[in-house]
Amino acid sequence: MKKAHHLVLMIMLCGMLALTGCGKGGTENTSDTGGKQTDGTGQHSNSSLKPYKITLVYPATAPKDLQLVQEEMSKYLTEKINATIELKPLEWASWDDKTNLMKISNEPFDLMFTASWFSYPKDAAKGQYLELDDLMAQHGKDIPGILGEEFIKGSRIGGKLYALPTKKEFGQGFGFLLDKKLVDKYKFDTNGVKTLEDLEAMFQTIKDNEPSVTPIVSSKFTNIWEAANYDGIVANLSIPRGSKELKAVDTLEDPKFIEFYKRMFQWNQNGWFDKDILTSDADQGMNMIKAGKAFAVAQSLKPGKDKEMSLSSGVEVVQVETAEPFTTTGDAQGAMLGISRTSKDPARAMMFLNLLYSDPKLLNMLDWGIEGIHYVKKSDIMIDFPEGVNADTQTYPNPGGWMFGNQFNSYLWANEDPNKWEEFKKFNERAEHSIALGFAFNQEPVKSEMASIANVEKEFGASLRSGAVDPEKIIAKWKEKRKSAGFDKVKAEVEKQLAAWAETQK
Repeated sequence: MKKAHHLVLMIMLCGMLALTGCGKGGTENTSDTGGKQTDGTGQHSNSSLKPYKITLVYPATAPKDLQLVQEEMSKYLTEKINATIELKPLEWASWDDKTNLMKISNEPFDLMFTASWFSYPKDAAKGQYLELDDLMAQHGKDIPGILGEEFIKGSRIGGKLYALPTKKEFGQGFGFLLDKKLVDKYKFDTNGVKTLEDLEAMFQTIKDNEPSVTPIVSSKFTNIWEAANYDGIVANLSIPRGSKELKAVDTLEDPKFIEFYKRMFQWNQNGWFDKDILTSDADQGMNMIKAGKAFAVAQSLKPGKDKEMSLSSGVEVVQVETAEPFTTTGDAQGAMLGISRTSKDPARAMMFLNLLYSDPKLLNMLDWGIEGIHYVKKSDIMIDFPEGVNADTQTYPNPGGWMFGNQFNSYLWANEDPNKWEEFKKFNERAEHSIALGFAFNQEPVKSEMASIANVEKEFGASLRSGAVDPEKIIAKWKEKRKSAGFDKVKAEVEKQLAAWAETQK
């Protein structure tokens, strides 16, 4: 009776203080803060929580059956943490405009997708996301053991954790997806491909014999190569892969970098690049392969990437890897979910995150929809389309499972390797880690210089990365303009921050 009376008083107090929050950090404390009652998954007992709607914002096209899946997830979440869910997919093309407006207007929402390449460092510095260590310790107790120390270390900024990474591949390889139809037609030996040079004979064969097919598409090609060979910090300042010294080099002076772009210039001269390579992306590349207009699209690779892309695009491709996996801070922060500073119940948002990592049923509802409607199970871990449904007619296509929780709990499709997640573990184990894993550069002290350098990059970067020019003909002028834009100050700041970070690692 005494405990029940205390709980009633706590709930009344929370209601009175709803505008300022009840509990640590100004958050609405809707649970028994003692945390003694759990449902066996590390979550608080449902009986101690009042109803709450969690809003999840992520980039995707809204599928036809979004509401249906949302309702099913809400039923399950009500049982688990007395919460419902609002899934809020936003189109990739309008993501920046819409999410910036949400942040500026202080719109209440709970969780948002973020990444190193998707403004995570900038938003964290602005306080858009809450610090998560205390919340995770209280309401996400399963997460540290699932993610592991290295994943969490790589996700921190200035030693603080503002978002949680998807447990997936911890690093990226580099290579290509090839049209299997053409691979089979010309009997290409994909098992023998280990380097870029190994692909050149294939590209020339396609050029000579398939006049309507472009050998290589996608503007991401050269960016992916750079990511597989350098831990890029900022403004062409990078730590080369394999370096044992915590020192950034200027890639415009690095022989390996220059030699690669000389090769790209030659490839372009050979007529192997799509004429729209500057504006085309990986999705367009896959569409061109499906239409019989392209042979190869560059990709960051992981085990089974070809099967995933074959399923989503409806055209069969095979993958070839030309670089072993490499792990940088950017890879650790490659797909994350942060809790918004405008969340009305950060504790509940963390409980939901804990379930995304620990509860396969919830994760697979978000990833694949409802069993019997959007997929049928072939085994405990394998699924396929229901009869009469295919990749083109499905009503809940995967919104991007790589964005959410623990991917190792996600079902596999019938065309995938049943050992895929074991292969992921091996992939992660063999990935080489950058010496600067966990370092994130703060651009604030040099933001005006960075803006000027970005304009210089726009002037020269595109022509270099498209293979349009011989690098030696533009690098000198590029460096001269970059210097005038404040490159030396940026370089000094990078060296200063690297040295300070190194001291924290001792």
